[in-house]
Amino acid sequence: MSVGILGTKLGMTQVFDEQGNSIPVTVIQAGPCVVTQIKTQQTDGYAAVQLGYGEVAEKVLTKPQLGHLSKSNSSPLRHLKEYRTDETGSFEIGQVLTAEHFEPGQVIDVAGTSIGKGFAGYQKRHNFQRGPMAHGSKNHRAPGSIGAGTTPSRVYPGKKMAGRLGGVKVTTRKLTVVRIDSDRNLLIVKGAVPGKSGTLLSITPTNRVGKAS
Repeated sequence: MSVGILGTKLGMTQVFDEQGNSIPVTVIQAGPCVVTQIKTQQTDGYAAVQLGYGEVAEKVLTKPQLGHLSKSNSSPLRHLKEYRTDETGSFEIGQVLTAEHFEPGQVIDVAGTSIGKGFAGYQKRHNFQRGPMAHGSKNHRAPGSIGAGTTPSRVYPGKKMAGRLGGVKVTTRKLTVVRIDSDRNLLIVKGAVPGKSGTLLSITPTNRVGKAS
């Protein structure tokens, strides 16, 4: 499949291979996703497929959103995401994509929002070394100098300092699909993926032709 799919992180567990080795895995609810729009070079200047995921009540969406989804005869969907691709001929409006579009052993990239950890200091956020802890030192976890006083007399933008940690988009690359549960649309992926349970994820084949937008 040349495009990705949306899903939800359900949590982590372990499975065992034929040799009895324990493999840490993440369970992902992958789809079902509905093709809500197809863009082509002739109509939009580029080729892409828009997918919708996550059924909700009609009252949650606005009239323009409901009107857009009505063109594909799909139910109200909370999330829409567009995947660029070089070929859209194999897709059609209203088509449903599920976990069956992946296969065991396939290598994928998983993108999501990392767990927010609130305000964090220099050591936790940037792995700074701490100062001496004895002999009267008062510089245990302080930042040290953040710039000269005379020149430039200011702190340069982008300076690594204490601040909010996590809660940003993260992509974990080259994860292997261990198993697929077609009946429940589950992907069993080796290793950890961004976010906590319930996080919205975008799953794409590694080194696919198009780029997600």
